[in-house]
Amino acid sequence: MIQELSDLRASILEGRYTDALALLEQLDGMSRQAKIDAIESFLVRMLIHIIKNQLEQRLTNSWAASIRGSLVEIKKVNLQDNRTAYYVNRDEWEQMLEDALEQAISDASVEVFEGAYTPFKIADMVDRDRVIQIAHSLLNLTYTHAKKELPTVVNDYLTQLPGGQDWKGGRQS
Repeated sequence: MIQELSDLRASILEGRYTDALALLEQLDGMSRQAKIDAIESFLVRMLIHIIKNQLEQRLTNSWAASIRGSLVEIKKVNLQDNRTAYYVNRDEWEQMLEDALEQAISDASVEVFEGAYTPFKIADMVDRDRVIQIAHSLLNLTYTHAKKELPTVVNDYLTQLPGGQDWKGGRQS
């Protein structure tokens, strides 16, 4: 990106405005892709913990914190600088979720049941549709709640998951 900025400066100083505009578009694309990559990373992290919850039928403070933190970061990164538009709109999550789910399944295999199963076995065990449904519900919260209230709203949602009531009552296994 440093080279692109240097080229942009040179283009402007030399009056090559068409080149400068092309560089601005390239920089904008790079910035957008960096935001999407960050969102995908948080999405994978969230999905890993939803998978763990689904398979182990429990919820821990650590898993709840990871899900909650991922959603807060997704909300923060997803909102564009103009504060009125998103990098990923509400109706654009499906493909990202499907792609992230495959990575999350493989990564979760190391942690679910203390790593007792291979990614292949975990893939057979996971109810993909349910994981995606839960993820959609959680992601929708990022569009309807302010960043300040999001952690509390997510906590309330998590109490509906397997083991959520035990977690709420401080009875974790």
